[in-house]
Amino acid sequence: MSDIVLETRNLGISFGGLKAVQDVNLKVKKNELYGLVGPNGAGKTTVFNMLTGVYQPTTGTFLLEGEELKGKSQEKINHKGIARTFQNIRLFNNMSVIRNVLVALHNQPGFRYTPFDAMLHTPKYYDCEVRMRDTAKELLDVFGLLEERNNLACNLSYGTQRRLEIARALATNPKLLLLDEPAAGMNPNETAELMEIVKLIRDKFDLTVLLIEHDMKFVSGLCDEVTVLNFGTTLAQGETNEALNDPEVIKAYIGG
Repeated sequence: MSDIVLETRNLGISFGGLKAVQDVNLKVKKNELYGLVGPNGAGKTTVFNMLTGVYQPTTGTFLLEGEELKGKSQEKINHKGIARTFQNIRLFNNMSVIRNVLVALHNQPGFRYTPFDAMLHTPKYYDCEVRMRDTAKELLDVFGLLEERNNLACNLSYGTQRRLEIARALATNPKLLLLDEPAAGMNPNETAELMEIVKLIRDKFDLTVLLIEHDMKFVSGLCDEVTVLNFGTTLAQGETNEALNDPEVIKAYIGG
């Protein structure tokens, strides 16, 4: 069996006559921490949007563990095993911390019950609810959020909200986790802590992680390999430090 979890083949999208992204070819291996980097407007989040069904590619395709997912809905892609976080945190702010995670768990086959079960509070309903709550607590404990479980998400600090968003994404039981600028807005201590959390969840949950990030120290300290985009095309690709020190990459970041 191939160790490639995500493969994109000449992936691209145009909006009208504008080619926003073109010919992106990624091969992300199992358990790899892979970075997708580049200046603002390079097309990184557009790639994430194609991989999660928000946008449909106009050229090329992408595969998860060899299965083509192009054309699938966002829900179907998530069920197949791709989960994501966002540049701008998207939590259910007026729900408790644990409820945010429970919402994601409700989508898992092992925790489903019928409206009939819910209405009559059958043994199946109680069993699912207890197991979901236990699973949610385990996830929150990994992220140091167990003591916060009954607080509203909107009352958490920025860095803590980031951790909750990642915990919620993990509750969908993904094979591939997409993190869109996870360290954005964090102070150096929070960034260092996040780096260790990403390594921990990769190992603990047997995950593959593809992340977008502008903090090059974060990327070089975490990612095994990177692809650098500029104006929607691939500028460099390969081992992290080698790719980031490519003269064309440096030029794209600092100009001149």
